Amino acid sequence: MVMEARTRTRLVTGLFVLLGLPLLAVAVLRTIGWDGFWYLTALLALTPYVVIYGVLLAALALLLRRWWVGGVALVLSVLLAVYVAPRVASDDQPAAKGKTVRVLAANLYLGQADPAALVRLVREQRVDVLNLLEMTPHAMSGLEKAGLFQTLPYRVMHPASGVDGSGIVSRYPLTEQDYTGDSTQKQPSAEADLGGGTTLEIVAAHPRSPDSGYYQWEQEMRDLSRAIGEHGLRVVAGDFNATLDHAALRTVLSRGYVDAAEARGDGLIPTWSTAAVPLVPLDHVLVDRRVAIRDYQVFDVPGSDHRAVYAEVQLP
Repeated sequence: MVMEARTRTRLVTGLFVLLGLPLLAVAVLRTIGWDGFWYLTALLALTPYVVIYGVLLAALALLLRRWWVGGVALVLSVLLAVYVAPRVASDDQPAAKGKTVRVLAANLYLGQADPAALVRLVREQRVDVLNLLEMTPHAMSGLEKAGLFQTLPYRVMHPASGVDGSGIVSRYPLTEQDYTGDSTQKQPSAEADLGGGTTLEIVAAHPRSPDSGYYQWEQEMRDLSRAIGEHGLRVVAGDFNATLDHAALRTVLSRGYVDAAEARGDGLIPTWSTAAVPLVPLDHVLVDRRVAIRDYQVFDVPGSDHRAVYAEVQLP
């Protein structure tokens, strides 16, 4: 009987250790700033959920008197919670009295998003700059028929089949530029002339998904991370295939950018999922830290697996 009890105790403890491995992996990767390979990258995207998982695991372990397992799980959960917590607290904004620009970025999901619904959203939110990802020739035709280019007449468009096409549509005149380097997917960039000698650089971000090319995703993310001192005021908006728990995205932020959602305390609002319920925030609006973020919202787009992200920014 004693041997059976010891064996059962060891099996239960071993099961807790096994269940704790995902928590340990996320805590280590997040702390050392390494995204791992694509499967670990996917796990890191779930960090906020891992915090909840870790707390429940710790509570169960402590309830069953697995003290050291429960204690370690609780410490790791608290550590991850410290990383996640700033996303729900709004930040003070820099003093800005310049022009206000409303930016919207929408992934069209292989061009399947409802063009009329998207144009209606653009008009309702009085969008000035619209970044379009996964824009196919068919989607471009649908948006034109829905009247998008009557509302936003200026464009830099690179439609393509599948996930590769992207574009920028604007209320302001655009001059196409190259701010992103080589990319397997089109990431157009342009300088918008806001009038009065004021310009704003726009990038439609859509780095390759890490599950289809981890090293290319990492490289394309690095190409977005030029320091703000190397160029003018810039907004980088789109589908980054990354959350704030990925070191690759934090590298971009470290060069002088601010995530609009995090700055407004909305950094945990999900924007993507393959199911009906969004799970993780892969879509972002990043702005120069000298720019004030006046509003941030997320909108459903019928026909797309992503939600559109919107930010109203005021230039210095």
